[in-house]
Amino acid sequence: MSTHGPVLPIWTCGGCGAPWPCATRRSELRAEFADAPVSLALYLGAQLVRASADLHWLPAGALHRRFLGWVR
Repeated sequence: MSTHGPVLPIWTCGGCGAPWPCATRRSELRAEFADAPVSLALYLGAQLVRASADLHWLPAGALHRRFLGWVR
């Protein structure tokens, strides 16, 4: 279990205070979903939808880069 989970509704990392998903959580997610990249993208897409309701003042492009832009 990671300590780098999101603190809602502000979507910061509970482990380090950075915007979630932080660099540590990204590494953990890459490892966790190593054999399932589509599942990782779907999970993060769902988190993006949840975050967009809470962070409605942030530009959609910024949220997309934050949640999905690093998944490749």
